[in-house]
Amino acid sequence: MVFGKHFAMKPQKILNRLKPTVICHMACSINGKIIGEHWGNWQAKLGNVYETCHQSFKSQAWMCGRVTFEKNFSDEKRPGRRKYKEKVERKPFIGNKDARSFAIAVDPSGKLGWKHSEIDGDHIIELLTEQVDDAYLHYLRRRNISYIFAGKSKVNFARALHQLGSLFPIKTIMLEGGGLINGSMLKAGLIDELSLLLFPIADATPDTATVFDLPENYAAKKFSKYLSLKQVRKLKHQVLWITYKMTDIR
Repeated sequence: MVFGKHFAMKPQKILNRLKPTVICHMACSINGKIIGEHWGNWQAKLGNVYETCHQSFKSQAWMCGRVTFEKNFSDEKRPGRRKYKEKVERKPFIGNKDARSFAIAVDPSGKLGWKHSEIDGDHIIELLTEQVDDAYLHYLRRRNISYIFAGKSKVNFARALHQLGSLFPIKTIMLEGGGLINGSMLKAGLIDELSLLLFPIADATPDTATVFDLPENYAAKKFSKYLSLKQVRKLKHQVLWITYKMTDIR
């Protein structure tokens, strides 16, 4: 994973009325691993269960990291860097004011390529830092892809959520990894609920991402969070769907 150095960990106060509800929706093996490509035919079989549960929340947006988008959704190479005489001011850009559903790409340096401004009808919002080059911003503007800035060189997720809630009609976001994004938002106290699909798979693959990770260079080596169980449901293919509320109990 390549995002750790870009993420700011310090929690910040934001206006609660503007912060969308964040539901972390993930699928994992019984020991918390989340890289489905290691699971053979089970990945496709269980993927339908995951999507059905996702749709039940009726959210307005879903959020993933660059690696996930690059593997599954990005549909062209990022344009080459070139200098522009016209500097682009580091302010939010709204590419489609009529959009009502959104795919949010956490892409700090601006590396994703897009032919279109939507994924299955969901308008793309690029979550960037101010270090992105002007050429990439011109590229996004030409394709009417929205973007916001969530920090100078590191992603401040509190700032990002504030903008997503104030600039777009987003009340609920499905946070769907990877592990470093989930861990960063958990550490910042920005996740409201966890929706966890526990697949009947034991994955002993070494050095792979889990549901919640923190960067190796993170100063505080220990962090944990107590959750309050809401419900446990048994689904087809022996999948357990476990939902939790975040709590302030320490």
